[in-house]
Amino acid sequence: MKNFILSIDQGTTGTTALLIDAKNFELIDKVNQEFTQHFPKPSWVEHDLAEIWKSVENTTKEVLKKNSVSGDQIKAIGITNQRETTCAFNKKGHPLAKAIVWQDRRTHEYCKKNTDAYKKLKKKTGLPLDPYFSGTKMNWLLTNNKEVSSAAKSDDLCLGTIDSFLLYKMTDHKVFATEASNASRTLLMDLDTTDWCDELLRFFEVKKEFLPRINDSFTHFGETKNLNFLPDGIPISCILGDQQAALFGQAGYKAGDLKCTYGTGAFILLNTGEEKTYSRNGLLTTVAYKKDNKTCYALEGASYIAGAAVQWLRDNLNMIEDAPSVEKLARSIEDFSQMEHLLFMPFFTGIASPYWNSEAKASILGITRDTNKNHIARACLDGIALSINDSIQALIADSPESVAEIRVDGGASLNDLLCEIQASFSQKKIIRPKVIETTAYGVALGAIVGLGEIELSKVKDLWKEDKEFNPSNEDYFKTKSHQWTETIKKIY
Repeated sequence: MKNFILSIDQGTTGTTALLIDAKNFELIDKVNQEFTQHFPKPSWVEHDLAEIWKSVENTTKEVLKKNSVSGDQIKAIGITNQRETTCAFNKKGHPLAKAIVWQDRRTHEYCKKNTDAYKKLKKKTGLPLDPYFSGTKMNWLLTNNKEVSSAAKSDDLCLGTIDSFLLYKMTDHKVFATEASNASRTLLMDLDTTDWCDELLRFFEVKKEFLPRINDSFTHFGETKNLNFLPDGIPISCILGDQQAALFGQAGYKAGDLKCTYGTGAFILLNTGEEKTYSRNGLLTTVAYKKDNKTCYALEGASYIAGAAVQWLRDNLNMIEDAPSVEKLARSIEDFSQMEHLLFMPFFTGIASPYWNSEAKASILGITRDTNKNHIARACLDGIALSINDSIQALIADSPESVAEIRVDGGASLNDLLCEIQASFSQKKIIRPKVIETTAYGVALGAIVGLGEIELSKVKDLWKEDKEFNPSNEDYFKTKSHQWTETIKKIY
């Protein structure tokens, strides 16, 4: 009996394999494996594709073994991935370079030089010209990496995002494809046609033949073949970029649905339906998903750093032993007068929406002789929430729908204090679901949709609430929010 869905969530810091019961859609188990973050130069971030592929193999093997499940019992596979991270590999599936991660800023000067020329193309992509997106990274690889440029000359080059690399490997190099939510993050896809745009390809000097074809998000992408950890013939029936998968996992399949995911960074998406909405306040227009040749769009706000700020306290300052410990430190603050001028600006890789300042640097401001690690821990959580709140307020201003609540997910959403702080800065109810792995859960649900066994509307019946957090009207939050805005105006 094929009783299980396998969900592969290939994230920024690790890969997670999840088993979902194909009948009742309950989460059975998950296995995560972290992999190495490479920082070869300041502002450069890279991943080893071979190590990523090994992490997919290891987590899949382990989750099956732990639960005494054989590969023959898997009904379908869904893949979700860190978006914008850019891969170059040859037609045998061998990496030609380390993947350039979405956080990487090496193309800053390229973007600065070409900003004016790009302006006339922005409506095609819905995106600003920023190092964040894949097109600038592809251009850099073709221009600066000898192996990549050599492969291009010999017609042996595949350029894509992580999903296309995994699909290519899982199908024994038979299927080189992506889907519209990932393609919409490359700067190379036209939002209207959901196909590669010749004008954009010329601008970024990327040839169409190097790129994967763009499919619907819920469809038959291909089947597993010649893997040493799964049998042949398992259909891969859904692929979504991680934030779009999380929106789907939060039952956000229709216009007006809103979610915020707290991972390495934080990303807030509002489903705007089949009509594109262009932001007046610095947000991105992107694809939520594509099904049956119909495209569903979204507005998106992004904070490059969320959980990564807590990791910085742990790994760089040795302030905490593990990420959950930050809540205990932050809750210990009783005298908030010592927090009066303290601001943690978590801009380690620049500011994303709504300001789009790639030159911004992180800072801790307002330190006094009395400042201790408890204050910095609280300021860190405040800074994460305030950074996200900038996008929330921009999204509320742009939204054609009224926003009453925000559904949250991701690892950092387990921090109750962070959820309380977010509710109070944003003055919106925050709701956390029972399954916070909505990225992986969403693409597992999508895999069943891709098989044609459930309709999109069924997804809302599977979502279950865990806890809600209501806003406080304390003056602290109003004062701190004002300080934050004024500081960004002055410094950034």
